[in-house]
Parts: sequence; C-alpha cells; structure tokens
Amino acid sequence: MGSIVVQENAPGIKWQHIAAATIGNALEFYDFLTYAFFSIQIGHAFFPSQTAYGSLMLSLATFGAGFLTRPLGAFVIGNYADRVGRKPAMMLCFVLIGCAIVGMALLPTYARIGVAAPILAIVARMIQGFSLGGEIGTNTAYLTEAAPAAKRGLIVSWQGASQYLALIAGGLVGVLLTTVLPPAALEAYGWRIAFLLGAAVVPFGFWLRSRLPETLPVPEQINLPVVHQSRRQLAVAHRRVLLLAIMVLGSSTIATYIGVYIVTYTQNTLHMPARAGFIASTLGYAVSMAATLLGSWLSDKYGRCPINIWANLAFLLMIYPTFAWITSSRSSFALIAGVALLGGLQSISAGSYYASLSESLPPSIRSSGFGIVYSVAIATFGGTTQLVATWLIHLTGSAMAPAWYLIGASAVGQMALMMVAESAPVRVGAVSRVATALP
Repeated sequence: MGSIVVQENAPGIKWQHIAAATIGNALEFYDFLTYAFFSIQIGHAFFPSQTAYGSLMLSLATFGAGFLTRPLGAFVIGNYADRVGRKPAMMLCFVLIGCAIVGMALLPTYARIGVAAPILAIVARMIQGFSLGGEIGTNTAYLTEAAPAAKRGLIVSWQGASQYLALIAGGLVGVLLTTVLPPAALEAYGWRIAFLLGAAVVPFGFWLRSRLPETLPVPEQINLPVVHQSRRQLAVAHRRVLLLAIMVLGSSTIATYIGVYIVTYTQNTLHMPARAGFIASTLGYAVSMAATLLGSWLSDKYGRCPINIWANLAFLLMIYPTFAWITSSRSSFALIAGVALLGGLQSISAGSYYASLSESLPPSIRSSGFGIVYSVAIATFGGTTQLVATWLIHLTGSAMAPAWYLIGASAVGQMALMMVAESAPVRVGAVSRVATALP
C-alpha cells in the first residue's frame, strides 16, 4: 500500500454551489441529447444525401466529431483547473458552452450557404466537445473537495443526476415539439427551438458560477510522510486507477449512448412512432436520475464497491431479456418499461463510481486525471456508439444487434469494477480519508 491522504475540514457546500457546478454539465448533455434526438432532421438540414441512411450517418458522424476534442479540452482546461483553480476553469467552460449551443441553433442550412454549413456545424460540435472535456473533471473535483466526507458520494452524484435532469428536459422538449409541430415544421425549424431553449439557460448559469467559492487552495492535513512528486509522476503512480477508469467509463458510456440512441432506434429499426421513443427515453432518464442518487447514497453508507459491482451485474444480466421483449413485441409498453428498467439498473453505480474515481486521485491531478480518462472513454466509445449500433443493425438486419454490443461492453466494465479498490470513507475507516494507494 502507498500513502493515504486525509482531507479534513472540507468547505461547506450549499445547493447553489451544487447547481453552479453541475449546470454546465447539464447544459452540455441537453445539447448532446437534442442533437441525438433530432439527428435525422439535422442530417437533412446540413448533410443532404441520395439516401436517408447516408444523411443519417453523416449527421451521426458530426455528432461524433465533438468527442474528438474532449481529450484535448480535458488536458488543457483540466490542467488549468489543477494549477489555477476550479472556479476560473468552470467559467471558461461555460463561455465555450454558450458559444457552441447558440451557434448550432442559428447556423444556416446547406441549401442556403452550401458546404460552409456542414463545416460550421462540425466546428460548433468540436467547441462543444472541447468545453465538456474540461467541464466534467473540474466539476467533479470541485464537488469532491467541497462535500463533507460522509455525504461525498451523494453530492458528487449530482454530477450524473444533473445529466439525467437535462436529458429529461430534452426529452420533454422533444415530446412537446413532436406533438405540437407537424413533421414539415419540425424539419424546417422545430429542432432549432430545442437548441435555443437550452441557450436561454446560459446567462443564469454564468451568474451562478461567478458566485462560487474556490476549493483548490484549501490546505490538506497530511498524516503520513509526503513524497513530493511531479504531476506526471503522480499520474504514472496512479496508472492502475486510470486504466480501470477507462474500462469502467467506456462501458458506461456505451450504455448511456445506446439509451440516447433509443429515439432513432425506435423510428428507424422498430418502425414505431418517434413519440414512443421520446416518452421511453424521458421516463428512462427520470428513473436513472433517481437510481443515481439512491446508489450514491447507499455507497456513502455501505461502500462504493458493493454497490457498483452488484448493480452492474444486475444490469448485465437483464440486457438480453429486455431487448428480446422489446424487439419481439414492438409495443410502446415494452419499449417504455424496458428502457426504464435498464436505465435504472445501469445508473445505480454511476454517481458512486464518479465519487470513487475522484477520491482515488490526489488534488493536483484530480481535475485533469478525471477529465482525461473520462474524455478518452467518451471519445472512443460515446462518439462511435450510435454509428456502430446503426452499422451493426444495417449489417446484420437484426434489431437485437445493439443488445449484443451492450452486453460485451458491460462485461468488460464488470471485470474492471471487480478490480477497483474501495475508497468510501465509511469503509476505509477514517473520516474524510481519500485513498490514493496502489499496489
């Protein structure tokens, strides 16, 4: 075992601080979900093609372009947060978020400006990805440092819960727009309304973040001898934590984006109304949000590892029967119930693992380390999940293809979770203890 850092007297945290820390991440996910929900309409606007399949694939590829810049954003902004402070990094991220979402809402179509339209759409997605790369690690580090040790899992889980809250909002907007607007209006301008509604949150979020206290300068009490290491040496020393994190986060990313893909899957593969997909996704996100908070609260009481391992195993075992039920019946009830069940099981460990990873990294690499491994996992799997799912269905002709992809990914995540060290203070032993030990 290596050294153990004990962090006491963490600054108090108010609900405004939690809201300020998570609002950027929420807006990012609202933006991503809006793009995913309206990928068919966006494809027609910016990527005209001779076939509907070609237009959709180009649209999904542009969606994936934002993931390419996430690792760069995690490295640049994460290092800035670790050196200068969490607050200035979060302010920078929010400015970039606002630019990206407003830009996407106002871009002219291919019919109006030609090839410049898809180029500008790709640029907007890349700016959005860069900002989210820096956002996730910085916000999680802030919540970890500001939270009392006994409630750290629950408070950090609001990072994941805020994503689901944003996805619920996006789902409700999708249901509303598809209900109120005829298909032609949805195609022409309806999807832009969804982006503009997200942009309206930007001024409020910027104000909230301007009032945040800083957490990085808070001194740490060291109970054991400290060996001064460079940030690079610390990253190397924690390579096992980081490698396992890529496996876990890659697995959960595939599961999350299969969920985001449900609306497209409902229309293109199951040949069911888009409204059924929106309702299934929205209810699934509501269940997932509750499950995230519940799982994290339990992890504060009983430890991160038992919650993460058993919840993910239950999710893994339910993938095949749930997808088989949905694809065989092709009913709205099966779709809605199945998506809610899988979303809830998959999310129980989500917030708990965020706390686990953040606790396992020292403050000087917490923001950059968390952000980089998260962004690498997202860039590798999040940006390709919808493309791979669409391609597998096209290749095999089977509606069950996404289920097999999800089973394989979840099995890898299960193996990684079984090798993650416990970090919860209730299990480690001392109040506010943060484990940074490696074999």
